[in-house]
Amino acid sequence: MLGDLSGKAALVTGASTGIGAAAAIALAGLGVRVAVHYNRSAAEAEAVANEIRSRGGTALLVHGDLAAAEAGADVVDAAARGLGRIDILVNNAGAILRRQPFRELDLALYQAALDLNVRSVIAVSQAAIPHLEAQGGGTIVNVGSIAGSNGGGPGSAHYACAKAYIHNLTRHMAQELAPRGIRVNAIAPGVIATPFHAETPPERMEAMRNAVAMGRLGTAEDCAGPIVFLASAMSGYVTGQILHVNGGQYMP
Repeated sequence: MLGDLSGKAALVTGASTGIGAAAAIALAGLGVRVAVHYNRSAAEAEAVANEIRSRGGTALLVHGDLAAAEAGADVVDAAARGLGRIDILVNNAGAILRRQPFRELDLALYQAALDLNVRSVIAVSQAAIPHLEAQGGGTIVNVGSIAGSNGGGPGSAHYACAKAYIHNLTRHMAQELAPRGIRVNAIAPGVIATPFHAETPPERMEAMRNAVAMGRLGTAEDCAGPIVFLASAMSGYVTGQILHVNGGQYMP
């Protein structure tokens, strides 16, 4: 049933590294033409695009700082122009920015976390809806986090709350957009060994690994499969769901 993806077009935000890169490569491997969005990591994004092209796929590089209010529509427009259509949107761009204890949490960090992790999803999704409708419907996959369910680790209240927003936003979007033929779901990764955790102390990473029932940290590829599933007809009767991808660390 994954054959239904061939010939479709996808925009993957934050696709230069980690989960976004793995999702872009996995989708391209199934015949999807992919807009690889990036902000600061131009070289890494080019490497992702080149890998897709080396396998015979189509990749379009799209730049934009999604923390900026106007960038969402610009990124979507560039992707739609370059690919000719958009059938799939993967809202992956996001970051913790920095850790800060709750008692010291300042408005600037809180606002920056919401701008990048929440407002960008709203803006990109709003801009993408007309393109999805033009194809008779489509799919949106948001990337949440285990932090959105368990409150997050030390110093991550701002990020955890932003991801909890994404989880509930996914449910609301699913209800509102179902009549338009658009399914909306999310994945909630656990501890994934990507550049996201580049500054996480080794002892913290080991403690988190020990909390995983499967005994290992996740990989970006572990998340790519669920994204592909939610983007494909295999999940055609699935919408408004949060798919937890965490090796058994958290079982809602």
